[in-house]
Amino acid sequence: MPSPPAEPSGPAPRNRRSGLGPHCVGQRVVVRRVLPGQTGPTGGPAMTDLLGVMESWTAEQTTVRAEDGAVTAIALRDIVSGKPVPPRPSTRLRVPAGKAERIANAGWPAVHAEPLGDWLLRAADGFSTRANSALVLGDPGRPLRDALDRVRAFYGALGLPTRAQVVVGSDEHGALERAGWVSARPGEADTSFQLGSVSRALRAARALLPGRPGVPPVTTTGITTTAWLADDARARAHPEAARTVLEGPPRVAFAAVPDQAGFVLAKGRAAAAAPGSPGEDWVGITDVWVHPEHRRRGLAQVVLTALLEWAAEGGATTAYLQVRGDNPAALALYERMGFVAHHDYRYLTPAGSHSSG
Repeated sequence: MPSPPAEPSGPAPRNRRSGLGPHCVGQRVVVRRVLPGQTGPTGGPAMTDLLGVMESWTAEQTTVRAEDGAVTAIALRDIVSGKPVPPRPSTRLRVPAGKAERIANAGWPAVHAEPLGDWLLRAADGFSTRANSALVLGDPGRPLRDALDRVRAFYGALGLPTRAQVVVGSDEHGALERAGWVSARPGEADTSFQLGSVSRALRAARALLPGRPGVPPVTTTGITTTAWLADDARARAHPEAARTVLEGPPRVAFAAVPDQAGFVLAKGRAAAAAPGSPGEDWVGITDVWVHPEHRRRGLAQVVLTALLEWAAEGGATTAYLQVRGDNPAALALYERMGFVAHHDYRYLTPAGSHSSG
């Protein structure tokens, strides 16, 4: 039986030969490693490559989950080389923006909704711009000028600002701007609609969980509570509409990290469609929030882990979320969890309209 190869000398973790390290946890990596006790075809140590998602990194070893689900523990001293690699191209990124937006609309249902051809007029007593704007996708079934007049009339009758949600760069976006519509939120960044794998995001969220003592446990319920809504000025101003929108999807979960007095330190919401409906394997993550005095404690990861576990248990495979482009901390976190920008959207209003949020 051949003698085992000598152990390589020098620092193995995060060394000059490898671009791997704890920063790769949750990422797709390729690792070239020595197979201890085995001889290669040329008589030297046998080596092999492993492609998968890094699940952990310690002072002694790393673990990598291959695409077939098998987890391999690799001693750091056996790593010859390695690096992060791009995620496998996902079919979910080829989903048209219009389809993604309609799935997301079901996860944030307005109190009142009226179709206008392919467009959808939405109202919810002023709670959130998303639920109080026309979703402008496709053909309104009438000349553009007539369709826009109907949009104005709909919101005027309800005493609400006239708003339209458009996919940035779409034909509808161009048509409304040529008709004189302008940004309803001048100076603000567009919203990025991001997609990711539930399983990958969950692995990354678990890996990012803080190992600090004293972090309160997370609670998950199917309804909102007064404490959960306490930080949201929009919800306090329109409590009935807020509960209708937030609790409206067929399947919904509200996660919270409370302190001993019941005050919510961090929270988030997940919404999923009914089985058999479009987007049944999608889940929307919304309202992730951490109290300013309790940030940098990993509470966002605690909340995200709870919501993604709930989603995975319900059979969801694709997660989506919407985040403003001028929120670099959130964008960085979601990128580490494997989310990728799918498209951007913004709100437009007729020129000269009052621009409230």
